[in-house]
Amino acid sequence: MQQPIGIFDSGVGGTSIWKEIHSLLPFEDTCYLADSANAPYGNKERKEILRLSIKNTELLLEMGCKIIVVACNTATTNAISELRQRYNVPFIGIEPAIKPAALQTTTKNIGILATKGTLNSSLFHETSQTFASDLNVVEVIGEGLVPLIEKGALESPELLQLLEEYVAPMLAADIDHLVLGCSHYPYLIPLLKTMLPKHVQIIDSGEAVARQTKAVLIEKNLLSSKTNSSSHSFFSNKSTHILEQLLADYKEVATFQRKEF
Repeated sequence: MQQPIGIFDSGVGGTSIWKEIHSLLPFEDTCYLADSANAPYGNKERKEILRLSIKNTELLLEMGCKIIVVACNTATTNAISELRQRYNVPFIGIEPAIKPAALQTTTKNIGILATKGTLNSSLFHETSQTFASDLNVVEVIGEGLVPLIEKGALESPELLQLLEEYVAPMLAADIDHLVLGCSHYPYLIPLLKTMLPKHVQIIDSGEAVARQTKAVLIEKNLLSSKTNSSSHSFFSNKSTHILEQLLADYKEVATFQRKEF
């Protein structure tokens, strides 16, 4: 089926998920919405997160998308169950990868860096209780990180200072796994690696989301039959500059457009 995969996030962070999906499914067309005008979602009320998620979903459906990837932890944990009830299209969500960290830890100490909206959600608490009830879980709200990533300030002193502050209690607890609970945060991995001991594994959900997307497309008989090319449309309701910067390696197949939504 030639319809595109739809992807939305509170901003540019979900491009970390898009890269994994494109790597696994190179001949699938995609439409990506960066709702940067409303970023971050992580400090908003659930009702507002749901409203924004509905708005993004309906725009992607207008674009003819055959499946929708909610490439935002906060939107997944607060809105995906309602989206699935409302719309007759498959949804793929993203939530912190607590399970692999819980299964692999040897120190029984794991860290989770996420937004307030994700850490306070019932879905997060259910997952944490299921897989990590016997572990010491150091939960840290990454307040202020998303706006800096949205500005492209990945090497700014401000971001470095915040990250050092957020990592400190995890180092003190001797974590051996750090779970990234926001799709923006994989862009922090190079910095995190300079701050964490070499044995600490950093886990994000991108690869798992891509595998699940492929599995559902196969199950629903929605895979593209193309074997030679794909096109990718990226829309932002702010400047597309940071999107283009983060996706510079894909400019031959991607188009970027500012759009009100």
